[in-house]
Amino acid sequence: MNSRSRTLGVLGAAVLTAGLLPGTAIGKPSAVSVSSTASAQCGMSLGSVSATGDHQIQGLIATSPPTNQGNHVVVRDLYPDGQARLSAATVQEPVPSGLRTFGYAVLGSALYSTSYDSLQPETVNVHRIGGGWGPFVALTEARYAPYMGSHYRTHEYALRNDGVLFRWTRDGAYIWRNVTSAPGFASVKAMALISKTRTYDTFLVTLKGGALYTVHIPTTAPMKPVVKLVRRSTWQGFESLVAEKCGNQGTLLVGIDKDTKTAHMYAVGHAQGTSTVIRSIGKIPGTFDAPVYFRWATLDHDELFGE
Repeated sequence: MNSRSRTLGVLGAAVLTAGLLPGTAIGKPSAVSVSSTASAQCGMSLGSVSATGDHQIQGLIATSPPTNQGNHVVVRDLYPDGQARLSAATVQEPVPSGLRTFGYAVLGSALYSTSYDSLQPETVNVHRIGGGWGPFVALTEARYAPYMGSHYRTHEYALRNDGVLFRWTRDGAYIWRNVTSAPGFASVKAMALISKTRTYDTFLVTLKGGALYTVHIPTTAPMKPVVKLVRRSTWQGFESLVAEKCGNQGTLLVGIDKDTKTAHMYAVGHAQGTSTVIRSIGKIPGTFDAPVYFRWATLDHDELFGE
């Protein structure tokens, strides 16, 4: 995939509300300190792919103003320069060799799976699944895996540039089946998964005209989304949305404006149409200039219940 050598940064032991933060040099784990005040807040492990193909992570905490613990490289040169266009949530699973990381990304016009272990650089595997992904503008995974229970499922969603939203059921490592779709989403500019339950998934989406909506999608087929207005205007500036659970039924939302290379954080209450409470936490320190952003997730306790 890349002529330059790949290097992995060790993922440290510190845990935020939403995930694990990286340490520094390989073979030398280090904890990332979090103040007692900040650790009591909601947090997010925000992932990104740099223009040079690095897998990155930064810990964001919902203090006022927001705290940014800094951007860290997890894997250098994971993808070829400038090829990454889309990424679903990337999942971390504890294993004897550190943390196993896996997820999906679109590079150019093809879909790839990515996996690696944090302490074993030789385990980096970027596997091509198939082509035809040039027209797609969004990719999201909804993996419902209750900590105690048996109703597991994984759905992969992708939005095509003509406004058709697709859903696949994933079995095994690379098998995507039972595709279904729904038209009518050509005005969507950015989308983020905020709920995944046994019976439905819900997205928060911004439109090019500035409106904010929820899209509630039952897991039954054929796919029949239910769309509700949340706000009528002012949300058109964000090209990327990333969401994490906050509290029992709320959402921590990060909107990224790629034109100004800035990001803002919001606390969103349980979605109830135009009655939904949204509180601005503030502008996040730092420069947000990566081409691709995504959510880092953990295998267990990965819950989203924003609607």
